Amino acid sequence: MTRLTEDQNRELMELNRDLEKRVRHRTRQLGENEEALKKSLVQLRKTLEATIQALALTAEARDPYTAGHQRRVADLSRAIAQKMGLSQDQVEGVRMAGSIHDLGKIYVPSEILNKPGKIRETEFELVKSHPQVGYEILKTIDFPWPVAEIELQHHERLDGSGYPNGLKGDEILMESRIVAVADVVESMSSHRPYRPALGVEKALEEIMSGRGRFYDERVVDACLSVFREDDYLLQ
Repeated sequence: MTRLTEDQNRELMELNRDLEKRVRHRTRQLGENEEALKKSLVQLRKTLEATIQALALTAEARDPYTAGHQRRVADLSRAIAQKMGLSQDQVEGVRMAGSIHDLGKIYVPSEILNKPGKIRETEFELVKSHPQVGYEILKTIDFPWPVAEIELQHHERLDGSGYPNGLKGDEILMESRIVAVADVVESMSSHRPYRPALGVEKALEEIMSGRGRFYDERVVDACLSVFREDDYLLQ
């Protein structure tokens, strides 16, 4: 077996120390880069939150009767998604989309949105355009979730009777199915210019009657569980 000379041994030790030094330096650099990346992501998330909040306020400023509606839909959507066991990323995407699901109503004249009594068919057709309008506004924003598509589909129904595209079943995003149920429950529970609040129980009866036909079964079951087992309150 060949023995290392004293000089060779010294050189090897020097190389080893140099390598350890480089590794420590590189590790420190990676740690600093990771910390900078985390800070950047936190700042990006705050910017997204602020942008979405501004969009939500823009929509609600034109329709005082639905002030808080989008926030409540977002909160209920998040609770339903969590109950269903969706990933944290999906839960966050559902909440974000719920916060601005009615953004397209900025296109609808306020006299129609705030009109007491029944609106005409032509006026209802204009109201029905709001998912498409919202989609057109949001589609150019590079969200980390399919926010524009959720907005577009939140009035679609499993049997194809919804709007604007008459999608059926699995053609509809799960996130959109969640927002759809949360939207119905919140809307029916709250006061509107054309009718008084119907209450949560009436709203839950509505989604139960449409379970599997209009509304996703898993979503309806999760929503019922949220209210009846977790004592969820719309507030």
